[in-house]
Amino acid sequence: MKAAVTYGYKEPLVIEERPTPTLNPKDILVKIHACGVCHTDLHACHGDWPVKAKLPLVPGHEGVGEIVALGAQITHLKIGDRVGIPWLYSACGHCEYCLSGNENLCLAQQNAGYSVDGSYAQYCKAHGDYVIKIPDNLTYVEAAPLFCAGVTTYKALKVANIKPGDWVAIFGVGGLGHLAVQYAVAMGFNVVAVDTGADKLTLAKELGAEICLDFKTDDVIGQILKQTQGVHATICTAVSKAGFEQSYRAIRRGGKCVLVGLPPEDMPIPIFDTVLNGVSIIGSIVGTRQDLVECLDFAARGKVKAITIEKSLEDINDIFNDMIAGEINGRVVMKMC
Repeated sequence: MKAAVTYGYKEPLVIEERPTPTLNPKDILVKIHACGVCHTDLHACHGDWPVKAKLPLVPGHEGVGEIVALGAQITHLKIGDRVGIPWLYSACGHCEYCLSGNENLCLAQQNAGYSVDGSYAQYCKAHGDYVIKIPDNLTYVEAAPLFCAGVTTYKALKVANIKPGDWVAIFGVGGLGHLAVQYAVAMGFNVVAVDTGADKLTLAKELGAEICLDFKTDDVIGQILKQTQGVHATICTAVSKAGFEQSYRAIRRGGKCVLVGLPPEDMPIPIFDTVLNGVSIIGSIVGTRQDLVECLDFAARGKVKAITIEKSLEDINDIFNDMIAGEINGRVVMKMC
């Protein structure tokens, strides 16, 4: 099979022929039809994070396709089922987190395209208990970004624990943020979108944001406080210190700052204001299998649609270069077949 492989951090990926994976009893083999490209893939290939990705590595954790082979112990899936292979490749299934429905926090979890080979390939092995079926009325290209960007932003909105009619501010309207805006609108929240540039802010308005602010030219905090008296929650997909600081300062007393983006530098937390104002700072990472089912259902009902740019596997190094340069609007999806 053809696959994109990285052999060293910050080295270009190599397109090469590799053996098709062999299956254990609980595994399935998926013929990949499409795979989204996530910023996490770039971090994995660059060795940016404290816990490094394995080498050599086939990246990819937004792979979608059809099942072509089943392990001996798989009974709930069948050949031909359309499934996606998410970031949460597997978990132990018996720890406190798994038993309480928080398998995304399992300390023994494996992650697709990071600790195990992912779906930048024509075929990908997956744990049969952790793939999720794709609704019939979603194409592979439409579904792929939801297996990371979609479920990540949906989960962040869930853990914000706010109610319909409340205000939520989305900081960053890129690959993650444009989906966050849509999920927030679909969940009944009033949305503030913060980014820069007419294209992104126009898009946010078209997607349902009521207030759109440019962090380079607008008094973001002043406008948010004036028009909303402070939002009930912020979802920070931005990876800058300034983005975090604005997302914190935009919250009303008792509000929640939900962090999704992973900036390279440490962020100071104003402890006095946090305590005095009863502010909650929450980290949110991807979601559970149930979260994925729910976020796909929003898309299947036409409430959410990822903006995608179609490329091929051979384009991956150019895609990464565009990602580094900040030249991608929406989500790149590589079509495999």
